[in-house]
Amino acid sequence: MKFKTHKQVKAGLMKDPEFKKAYDGLSAEFEIVEAIIKKRAKKKLTQKALAKEIGVTQSALARFESGRSNPTFSFIQKVTAGLGLRLTVK
Repeated sequence: MKFKTHKQVKAGLMKDPEFKKAYDGLSAEFEIVEAIIKKRAKKKLTQKALAKEIGVTQSALARFESGRSNPTFSFIQKVTAGLGLRLTVK
């Protein structure tokens, strides 16, 4: 049995136009979450510390960062403001 890497699986899936369209539609969401995680790490904040600072539970922040939730715009604003980021929608 030969295993495929994530990169190989993704390349195969991206050949499907419907998959590619759905994947591309999520790029903004991935960029936001990635920026938030990087900024939190740079500030050396744990999820628990940031969650406490912005008034949410650590589990809610973890679900957001892992992509297991569909956060409201106000939640995203709360997280970005807690990290000193400014959210701009274009």
